[in-house]
Amino acid sequence: MRRRRAAVAAGFCASFLLGSVLNVLFAPGSEPPRPGQSPGAGRPERRRLMDLAPGGPGLQRPRPPRARSLPDGAPGWPPAPGPGSPGPGPLLGCAALRNVSGAQYLGSGYTKAVYRVRLPGGAAVALKAVDFSGHDLGSCVREFGARRSCYRLAAHKLLKEMVLLERLRHPNVLQLYGYCYQDSEDIPDTLTTITELGAPVEMIQLLQTSWEDRFRICLSLGRLLHHLAHSPLGSVTLLDFRPRQFVLVGGELKVTDLDDARVEETPCTSSSDCVLEFPARNFSLPCSAQGWCEGMNEKRNLYNAFRFFFTYLLPHSAPPSLRPLLDSIVNATGELTWGVDETLAQLEKVLHLYRSGQYLQNSTAGSRAEYQRIPDSTIPQENYRCWPSYHHGSCLLSVFSLGEAMDVCESHAQCRAFVVTNQTTWTGRQLVFFKMGWSQVVPDRNKTTYVRTSG
Repeated sequence: MRRRRAAVAAGFCASFLLGSVLNVLFAPGSEPPRPGQSPGAGRPERRRLMDLAPGGPGLQRPRPPRARSLPDGAPGWPPAPGPGSPGPGPLLGCAALRNVSGAQYLGSGYTKAVYRVRLPGGAAVALKAVDFSGHDLGSCVREFGARRSCYRLAAHKLLKEMVLLERLRHPNVLQLYGYCYQDSEDIPDTLTTITELGAPVEMIQLLQTSWEDRFRICLSLGRLLHHLAHSPLGSVTLLDFRPRQFVLVGGELKVTDLDDARVEETPCTSSSDCVLEFPARNFSLPCSAQGWCEGMNEKRNLYNAFRFFFTYLLPHSAPPSLRPLLDSIVNATGELTWGVDETLAQLEKVLHLYRSGQYLQNSTAGSRAEYQRIPDSTIPQENYRCWPSYHHGSCLLSVFSLGEAMDVCESHAQCRAFVVTNQTTWTGRQLVFFKMGWSQVVPDRNKTTYVRTSG
């Protein structure tokens, strides 16, 4: 009976995986294998994941035992993705994982475990693999006792994500660097993916950052959703859309978890089949003549962007002259009166107004105070705190121009001077320290001090 249950589980896993992977690999915009190429041809050499840094910190969970090696060219599972690479160079393989350093366990979910390692060249990357102590693999083994087939079922998510990362290449999609087949425990040919490393999205921390950085995240999300709505695979929706599915790379928001993405619209026979349900409210969408719910993938992504990101990050502490436009974006996405095209167009408009300084028009009647310019100097002390600041221990803000810096200083009761640095933000705005006095001015070739002399 146990063998029969194992056979049933293996058959179910094989049919489910084959259908799902073929659906992604051969969707519109993808390429079939080259003539004469088997699904596993041209794969990188196989290598174990957990032996990359034996005894390294943070690798206590999961900790599989030694793995046996396979001869080169031995058949195995899963198949390699289709032709193509995420960047100008070829995909990395197992050879890139030799002699890595600083291996660190970052975390895991129901299926996958994530590690951070540093490659021999110095680049830090993320490695993803099936978590042998995870929920999905463990529950399947307890139910069916077929460890290898259960691994394949769990690894389907990793394989699907790898294929989608390759097919949906975009600045706001985590970059796939490569993949490696390896042995682990008693399972041959397990899969490890090598991806770009990002920082987790912590909403509490984001609420304490500058509006400029929070707007960048919302703009990144708008660009991502536009790409997903018009991708080579068609309209793609993220069924699991939460901040934890994203990471920050250099201030840009990137989607990292794509195993719950769907690449087809919802079928329907009438509009009653096209109800988009959320915890707070529902939306009714039309059923097209072709039998698909019109725009459901796009609308689902957009409303989730509203409820998880836009409503918290867009309006608060924004420049007053931009708030009406930002409120329109939040309201329109919350009511789904705009699609992703219009939403992105309005976000890009905000960026243009902010970057060009046009948002400053009619925002002030002009400076009443006079300032003395002291070149090549700074004020090391005399700090005070303001919000939101780029530095927690002082008041460090970005300004479009010297005139805006003067306006900011005059709006702060403590401000008696400011120091313009040679550092700029992602929009090209100058970073400025605002000070409560100028009792000590010291030389600094990279800064210019302005002290208030009147007003």
